[in-house]
This record gives sequence, structure tokens and C-alpha cells, in this order.
Amino acid sequence: MAGRNDESVEKYLNGANVSKALKNIPHNNELQELSETFKALSDPTRLKIICALMNTELCVSDIAQLLGASDSLVSHQLRILRNLRLVTFRKEGKTTFYALDDIHINHLVHECLLHVREP
Repeated sequence: MAGRNDESVEKYLNGANVSKALKNIPHNNELQELSETFKALSDPTRLKIICALMNTELCVSDIAQLLGASDSLVSHQLRILRNLRLVTFRKEGKTTFYALDDIHINHLVHECLLHVREP
């Protein structure tokens, strides 16, 4: 990544702090993926789906019923979440059950909720 060499750090008032800060900035491909994740989570419908799946798995019809939405709309949103590896699925006969992909998604939403609920 451009600007990550030691020579550019010397131009700053506090080069040591700038060096530490640079180490915290992920590479561009990671930043892009992180940005896409936050974009997906910025949609209230997708966020409701994530919250509904925090402690249980649900099928499309149950999620649609919870949200007061159509199966088609929910399926579309789940496809977006699945493509970003935020949810996973398993099939049982003709029914597809969705769950959060891993515990990190649960932690991310939980921590954000703690933040917004603080006075």
C-alpha cells in the first residue's frame, strides 16, 4: 500500500504514532470487504434478519412472517447476506434454514447495540 514506508512517517509531527496508526489500517482488499459488510448491515431489513438469527436458525417463511415481508424479499436479502458470508444455510428436505455464519457476526451486532443504547 502506498505511503506505508518509514520515509513517509518522518514527515509527520509524531512519526511513532503515525507508524502505529498505519499498522492498524488493513490492506485495501480487506477494507473493501469490510466496507461491503457494513453496507449490508446498514439496511434495516437485513439488520432485522441478522438480529432474528442471533440465537436461532429460521427458514425463509418464518423470517418473512417475523418481518411482515414476502418470502421473495427475504430470499433476496438473505442472498446478499449469504454472499458476504454473514449467514449460512442448510437444507432439510425442501426447506432451507438460515443461521449466522459465525459468532463474530453476533458479537459485531451485539457490540454495536451496546454502543447505540448507551446514554
